[in-house]
Amino acid sequence: MPTQRLLLKTLALCATLSLTSLPSFAADSDAFPNKPVKLVVGFAPGGSSDTVARIMAPKLGELLKQSVLVENRAGAGGNIANDYLLKSPADGYTIMLGTIGSLAVNQHLSKLSYDPITDMAPLSMAVVFSNVLVVNASSSIKTLADYVAQGKVPNSTLSFGSSGIGSSGHLAGELLKSAAGLNNQHVAYRGGAPAMNDLLGGSLASIFSSPSDALQNIQAGKLRAIATTGTKRLDSLPQLPTVAESGYPGFEAVNWYAFAAPQHTPAPVVQKLNAAIVATLNDPGISAQLRKLGLEPTPTTPEDTLRYMRKEGDKWGALVRKVGIKAE
Repeated sequence: MPTQRLLLKTLALCATLSLTSLPSFAADSDAFPNKPVKLVVGFAPGGSSDTVARIMAPKLGELLKQSVLVENRAGAGGNIANDYLLKSPADGYTIMLGTIGSLAVNQHLSKLSYDPITDMAPLSMAVVFSNVLVVNASSSIKTLADYVAQGKVPNSTLSFGSSGIGSSGHLAGELLKSAAGLNNQHVAYRGGAPAMNDLLGGSLASIFSSPSDALQNIQAGKLRAIATTGTKRLDSLPQLPTVAESGYPGFEAVNWYAFAAPQHTPAPVVQKLNAAIVATLNDPGISAQLRKLGLEPTPTTPEDTLRYMRKEGDKWGALVRKVGIKAE
């Protein structure tokens, strides 16, 4: 009997020690965040995704009561940032503002070591917006009909640039090329800024640009806007027709950004990050800044974000296969 009592006491002590030595996930989640949060962007400073991150970061930090530091890890259409995120601890202290390319398209362009749909924890959508087809102000192209006419010429020299293969601007151009039967050529750049520089310099014919990159040059008279790629007109360019209402009903090619964390980030941490992101996007000052750039704040639940990523991945994956787009 004494031996039995000793054994029971020993087991009870071991159980107590085991419980106290386990990580206290609940306590860690309750304390989150207790140090700065890193917000990774997969493109160079000055681009539209970087702009959104830097507009939102101060308010996010205020709500989380910790600094939110934007870190640019550019390259490979956002894949370098994806890889960095997925190799980071799943504790909420490293999150990413991803793009349509990095979160929904790139896996259809080449074989990746991960799947954003299954290997990331979506937090919330950030913004959704139409691209704007723009040409140099000196171009003879004044309407979408002019653009299509030039693009249909055999061996057409009409070009459209983008921030990279699989970017939203590239996809919008390929969708119009397929819908209208164009012979124009895509020119991939390593970011939106160099493409815009070549368009302004006259060595590139057109870009399906984000509004934030194009508006200032449109307003300054350096670029001419031809059409937008969404289902409704932009508030910032209300007189500009959509591609859909310019002869291609049903045409839609929207751009979007969303926040994500590594898979297995604790649910309470995901909830805290989602709440802060949603509150930031709903803040009147932040939403006004974003809308001024033609970007629509789009706060969502993690579940709705995942559903949207799947839907977009299916849509653009089908186009990638149809026209044979390949990563460089």
